Amino acid sequence: MMVALNSNGEEFNKGLDLFNRAHFFDAHEVLEDAWRSVPGGQPLRLHLQGVVQLAVAFHHESTGNNLGARSVLERALRNLKGAESSLPEVDLDRLRADLAPWQRYLDDYLNTDDERAIHVVRPPTLPKIALRR
Repeated sequence: MMVALNSNGEEFNKGLDLFNRAHFFDAHEVLEDAWRSVPGGQPLRLHLQGVVQLAVAFHHESTGNNLGARSVLERALRNLKGAESSLPEVDLDRLRADLAPWQRYLDDYLNTDDERAIHVVRPPTLPKIALRR
C-alpha cells in the first residue's frame, strides 16, 4: 500500500522505506522534498514536517547526539498531533506506541549521571513507520 499524497506520494513512500531500513539521513533528505512540495498553511505540511523530524531525531541518535535526538523527537511528536486527518494511511497509533520507549530511553539517558549505567541500558528497538492495511 502506498500513501496517496498527490505529486509527493512517491517521495514520501521512498522516505518511509529509507526510514524503516534505518537510513535516517537519506530518509530525511527524501522526506524533506515531499514536505517542501506542500504549500504552507496546510495541515499536511506540518504533519510531513513531523515525519521529517523523526528521521532527523533518529539520525542524531545514530551519531550519539542523544540531546539533539530528544529535542527533535519532542518537536516531531508535537507536529504529528492530528496527523490522522492528513496521513490516514499511516498507522500513527503504532508509531506513537513505538516512540514512547524512545522518549523514556532518551530522558533516562540524559538524566543519568552514572556513566556505567548509561552503557548498560540498551536502546529500544528502532521504530517503523507502518501503513494501515
